[in-house]
Amino acid sequence: MAFILRRLVFYCVAIFVAISFNFVLPRLMPGDPVAAMFAAAGGKMPPETIAAYKEMLGFVDAPLWQQYLQYLRSVVTFDLGPSIMLFPTPVTEVLSNTLPWTVFLAGIATILSILIGCFIGLYASYNRGGFVDRFMPVFWQFIASMPQAVTALMIFFVFALTLSWFPLGFGFDPDLEPSLRPGFLANVAYHAVLPLVTLMLSMIATWVFTMRNAMVNVLGEDYIAMAKAKGLSSRRIMTHYAARNAILPVVTAVSMALGFAVAGQVFIETVFNYPGIGQLIIKAVAARDYPLMQACFLLIVICVLVANFIADILYVWLDPRLRK
Repeated sequence: MAFILRRLVFYCVAIFVAISFNFVLPRLMPGDPVAAMFAAAGGKMPPETIAAYKEMLGFVDAPLWQQYLQYLRSVVTFDLGPSIMLFPTPVTEVLSNTLPWTVFLAGIATILSILIGCFIGLYASYNRGGFVDRFMPVFWQFIASMPQAVTALMIFFVFALTLSWFPLGFGFDPDLEPSLRPGFLANVAYHAVLPLVTLMLSMIATWVFTMRNAMVNVLGEDYIAMAKAKGLSSRRIMTHYAARNAILPVVTAVSMALGFAVAGQVFIETVFNYPGIGQLIIKAVAARDYPLMQACFLLIVICVLVANFIADILYVWLDPRLRK
């Protein structure tokens, strides 16, 4: 319990530091959205109009510490102000419309890539020197070494643009009404195939190497030799003895993947025009939508920290030594 409390305090401090950096960094950038609007108007915007825009968008002239306190209050109350490019839609509403798409894509891709990658790594490590052990790590290393943007563009060009097997973009057909009916859900799954496969291709190699290396270390332990001497089957040794003790490094990798999967979909969602957080960040940067940028970056940081905290809890549950 003391370990969990210490980690909880650490992550609370980390979130506070991240919130503070999220406040400072946009203010180090030159100009603001109002200045951009002034430049777009050719410098002909009256001063009273500029003041009205600043007040409307929340860019008030005040000491930095007052702005910081106001920012902390907005974070705690989830009142992040209006989006600049989608004014007057609140930032929280914009995020609530896009976050489920990213969570859906990242969650499914992470679960499937873990199952596939861990199975390949488990089988390759237990059959060292075989075809799977010689071929699969090299193959997945080659796939993982390719930039996500290149992989996404190749898949998009071949399967969507050339063969027309899958749609060119969007989360579902625009003429459909969102609902929980099987027809609509099938259409959502159909649109998610290409971005899902692209994201999985960039993640499977991690699980192959993580599980294989962890298993190789475990298979050299004395209790594995004892299990073999007892005449236990290879399947039982692989699953009940080796895999269970090799799972700890995988837990860490899973937590990191769940956190960074949200941040790692920027290129994929942009290429496939998928309505998630990644594409939203690109649009917010292009429009200098500082409130929306701050909210997206803060959301990514919180996802990473929460995922790591969950990993710490799982560590305590899986490793009895941490409970002492």
